[in-house]
Amino acid sequence: MGDTVRQHPAEEMSSATPMQGDDGPRPGGEREGIVRQTNELRRTPTIRDVAALAGVSIGTVSKSLNGREGVSARTRAKVLEASEQLGFHSNALARNLLTGRSFTVGLITNDSFGRFSIPVMLGAEDSLQAGQIAVLLCDGRDDVIREQHYVRTLLARRVDGIIVTGRRIDPRPPLRTDYPIPTVYAMAESTDPADASILPDDEGGGRLAVEHLLATGRTRIGHITGPSDFHAVRLRAAGATRALADAGLSMAGLGPIHGQWSEEWGRQAAYILLRQANDVDAIFCGSDQIARGVAGSLRDMGCNVPDDIALVGFDNWTVMAEASRPPLTTVDMNLSQVGRTAAQVLLAAIGGQTTHGTQFVPCQLVVRESTRTDSPRRSASTAGDRLATQSSNAPSHQ
Repeated sequence: MGDTVRQHPAEEMSSATPMQGDDGPRPGGEREGIVRQTNELRRTPTIRDVAALAGVSIGTVSKSLNGREGVSARTRAKVLEASEQLGFHSNALARNLLTGRSFTVGLITNDSFGRFSIPVMLGAEDSLQAGQIAVLLCDGRDDVIREQHYVRTLLARRVDGIIVTGRRIDPRPPLRTDYPIPTVYAMAESTDPADASILPDDEGGGRLAVEHLLATGRTRIGHITGPSDFHAVRLRAAGATRALADAGLSMAGLGPIHGQWSEEWGRQAAYILLRQANDVDAIFCGSDQIARGVAGSLRDMGCNVPDDIALVGFDNWTVMAEASRPPLTTVDMNLSQVGRTAAQVLLAAIGGQTTHGTQFVPCQLVVRESTRTDSPRRSASTAGDRLATQSSNAPSHQ
């Protein structure tokens, strides 16, 4: 007996009963062709189908979808487009058994607020997803016991690697030194020099801020910043000091003025700095929050920003910088790139190419109205006299 084709009931009905207006049953060959096409459309697409549509080999499809090297970006894009068009999904279990990998990565953060770690995580996820790798997020909440619990959980899930991130770059103890998988630190620095750590270049950011102020013609530049026990605070101040020294200048006032990461501290510190040096023509702040507070006090004193005093912040916290009056010129730590770089270093380590030591990602300057140079500046003596008069009525601070 010959082979028979099992049809869907609706197809059997339509082939047995001609529709109104039909001339009669279609010829057998035409009907079989329609059924064959329908079955082909219903068939789950395979890696061969993707290769045929993309015009590449099966091996190239495998490399592209598994994030392996040896495939150009253009070819990988063609394969991904063909895979999406066909609705092809590789068999994750089979792939894991074949490669001995889970194609998952753990990401442990100690920044519950998320101001700094979220951009890092998004950047890392961008790079990992390009390699078809899923990310498992764990919040350590600055609790060592909780962090170790998540490490054990991730190892039990056989993740291929771990990224550790936080809200400050101060050196921290490594997770452990005997894990069978690679670990990369991003926006956090391991005290073990054998580990790979990816950080924003805070010192370079401080230099960038002061060099910009110098380029706008400012020469009496003060610095108001956060707590001195933060490594980033010291690095930003060092970068600012070196930029001034290279220009043959010193910092206005008695040097960096340290306080809290808050707008209120910025308001207080503005009075302190202007008592130390009332001829200040620019202020570099260690954060956008501090800078916004400084701007408020300068406005209360009757001082115009930037005509009397130019102002630069740090972080490019968009909500804070754009809402300031005027909007703040600030230094962006390029945290998304920190995350992308960390993910790339981790992927290379998973592939056997390990990296050691600390890498720095350059910061970027975002120029807004607080340093604009398109309006005429008031004379230094007029600004200084007005500030001295206003500061005599200011509250007293130690």
